[in-house]
Amino acid sequence: MTQRFLRLLFQGVNGVTDESGSLLQATNRRAPSMLFPGQSVGSHKASLHADAEDPKLREECGVVAIHGHSDAAREAYLGLYALQHRGQESAGIATADGQHLANIKGMGLVSEIFTDDVIAKLPGHMAIGHTRYSTTGDSALLNAQPIRVDSTKGLIAIAHNGNLVNLGNIRARLEREGAYFQTTSDSEIIVQLIAHSTAHTLVDAIADSLSQVDGAFSIVMMTRDRIFAARDPRGFRPLSMGRIKNKDAADTIFFASESCAFDLLRAEYIRDVLPGELVMVTEDGVTSRQFADGIPQSSCIFEHVYFARPDSRIFGRWVQESRDQMGRQLARESGVPADVVVPVPDSGVTAALGYAEESGIPFRFGLIRNHYVGRTFIEPEQRVRDFGVRLKLNPVHNLLEGKRVILIDDSIIRGTTSRKIVRMVRGAGATEVHLRISCPPTVSPCYYGVDTPSKRDLIAANNSIEEIRKFIEADSLAYISLDGLLNACAGEKPVGFCTACYTGNYPTQWVDVDEILPASATL
Repeated sequence: MTQRFLRLLFQGVNGVTDESGSLLQATNRRAPSMLFPGQSVGSHKASLHADAEDPKLREECGVVAIHGHSDAAREAYLGLYALQHRGQESAGIATADGQHLANIKGMGLVSEIFTDDVIAKLPGHMAIGHTRYSTTGDSALLNAQPIRVDSTKGLIAIAHNGNLVNLGNIRARLEREGAYFQTTSDSEIIVQLIAHSTAHTLVDAIADSLSQVDGAFSIVMMTRDRIFAARDPRGFRPLSMGRIKNKDAADTIFFASESCAFDLLRAEYIRDVLPGELVMVTEDGVTSRQFADGIPQSSCIFEHVYFARPDSRIFGRWVQESRDQMGRQLARESGVPADVVVPVPDSGVTAALGYAEESGIPFRFGLIRNHYVGRTFIEPEQRVRDFGVRLKLNPVHNLLEGKRVILIDDSIIRGTTSRKIVRMVRGAGATEVHLRISCPPTVSPCYYGVDTPSKRDLIAANNSIEEIRKFIEADSLAYISLDGLLNACAGEKPVGFCTACYTGNYPTQWVDVDEILPASATL
């Protein structure tokens, strides 16, 4: 086993110089990223012939916040650990004790960065945390969050889930007014707006600033003595509130992108932060105000399809229930005679269970996922076809051989991964392979915090379902209908969903993709 140095960024940490430091980690050396041979896009059909890597859509981040806990940094670590699926690129934790505000962040997984020694450098009864996959701004240590800014309003740390769509005009105006930006992340714009606000109190300055930005933001912020949490007026991204009741002290208050974090923290789910709501937590308790209202809700429906963990409650509904209903609806809309229902793990499992129960066809784990594959690895020979998929998935031959198989997956983006999986199942002896997708065709990019390819690279944007079926080499292909998806995600209380990736109809003013800074993967 080799060793490598994991560089961390320290801010306000006692005994450590700001913006420096490294931590020796006894881990395997990071291997070169795997590359797949690809072809340039020469026409609107070219995406069908590209053999580039076809990853799942990536969520940009998860956030947590804690107020009133003696070991807040460790609680933040646990919360981020539960949200690791929302971003595996960088992570950070900031803590405060009423007098000081310290921040440590680094590139890598939560468990790689926050060892016991690192957590011990973050004392305080308040904390906010962030785990990130970059969308706006470079994939660099400086853009890791929380972002800590010493402003005219005092020290402020912010962690942000989402993407602002009017950042260009606001950033230019702030720079003309003398603002100096530490990062290329759009999250810092919110802090700079707070610093330049003419409001007399901090809470008024925050409300004023949030009312000026447009797009998706679920944010947590911290000063030396207060925690803030807010969601954008349309409620694009989730943000939940929880608590631990303490007998001899005030309740410990938690915020997290998903309620599954509360289970690990042994906290009680209270409610979602409302769209357009700003919540403040101090030693005196919890207060709330609406900084915007009257705007139709447009929460991201893909949280239910793929992003969120199935044991989370998102937008007032359990994700597990939504995915079960997606599978049942698929069986009703596009049933086909078959011998076995097989999920593409892990995101297709719950929908496949629903499909199997609705159709009466047996459910089987015909594909086994290797959970120990990291984000990068060594490919022994790049010419080996389908190596990337085979490293992550392996077929169970005795369950597939001689069978008519229904494969259930959550989405098709470029199509190359789906083709490799279909080939794998057919190579294991399946006589028929029918692919069913638990969301409608993805035809448009997302501007609200999801790493979506450009429209020319979305296979469904440029090809018919029959053309896609031929490309992925399935015997049949069907997607759930948009109405079917909306019905599957409908809870007891009505929720307005954003379905722009399936319709091209955006709830905010349309923004050209070139106006959003491209994400890069420079580690």
